[in-house]
Amino acid sequence: MTMNFKPYITRDPAICGGDAVVTGTRVTVRTILASLAEGMSDEDILADFPTLNQDALRAVIAFAAFSPSPTFDDIDPIAPRQGVRQ
Repeated sequence: MTMNFKPYITRDPAICGGDAVVTGTRVTVRTILASLAEGMSDEDILADFPTLNQDALRAVIAFAAFSPSPTFDDIDPIAPRQGVRQ
């Protein structure tokens, strides 16, 4: 079952420069995803952002899964380190 994230995510040029935010807040989707990527638990994120609830957090994840994948064309490849086998 896919979550309907649309009621939870807003894009408005007047809010956070048009970045996707959790509706009714100034908490960006990018901030929540970065927190998850850093290893924060759901409980820690909800404690840091008391305007969010578990449904909003799940909506952020669903939104990210639904959104187009980023391209890596602008990222320079990492040069192999000496002594590291490829």
